[in-house]
Amino acid sequence: MTYDWQELEKTARKWTYEAAKIIKDSFSRPILIESKSNVNDLVTEVDKTIESFFYEKISETYPEHFFLGEEGVAEELSSLEGTVWIIDPIDGTMNFVHQKYNFAISVAIYHEGVGMIGLVYDVMTDELFHATNGNGAYINGEPLVPVKERPLNESIIGVNAKWLVEEKNQYRNPLKALVRDVRSTRSIGSAAIEIAYLAADRLDGYLSVNLSPWDYAAGLVLLNEVGCKASTFHGEPLSLLLPSTFIAGKPHLHKEMVSSYVGEEL
Repeated sequence: MTYDWQELEKTARKWTYEAAKIIKDSFSRPILIESKSNVNDLVTEVDKTIESFFYEKISETYPEHFFLGEEGVAEELSSLEGTVWIIDPIDGTMNFVHQKYNFAISVAIYHEGVGMIGLVYDVMTDELFHATNGNGAYINGEPLVPVKERPLNESIIGVNAKWLVEEKNQYRNPLKALVRDVRSTRSIGSAAIEIAYLAADRLDGYLSVNLSPWDYAAGLVLLNEVGCKASTFHGEPLSLLLPSTFIAGKPHLHKEMVSSYVGEEL
């Protein structure tokens, strides 16, 4: 089956704005908060509500499509055959809980394993980063230009400072060396937003020791449209079904970070 990807993106965008309203409306009442894998891995009833919202919309409108989401409202997928929506209902749940800021809805649509549509919506700033395969990337309809390369010592990268001090973290030493050599670092607390910032030339690189496909699926579509690169720490292709290390950057910076730091050290 063939699709008009521009029209499908409009539909995904409409649902994303509707989902954002549900999130904002939730601020007026107490939110039920739970932990998942550890006490800092938070999930709220709103995360589950938003994922269910997308799942129901997709199931009703595109019953032939498949669904992969963080909160497990659909059956687990074993392949990316067909058309698959990959959804993170609230990326940056800790920010959502503590700050009511710096969190995003991330929506990706892949067809036969190829990223066709990527949306990252920063709910509280009303910034929608969006792209369709081969048609460029945009912020609220304004085109993003191809990113500008900067040398490592003039680059700003997104990295979580906790990884630099956790002794059990096997990546600690190479990350400390990388942080030492770049101009500066930032940590927003939402992988989707930080990847979108890379696509928008607000960051030069971003990395994480452990991300799931719904964290980066939409961002990969954005990065592809502006010429950025993303991979595992070893420079291998990213899985869209399993968690992975994640490193992305402008092409030369990505290559340097992988070859001189995380990829070589591990």
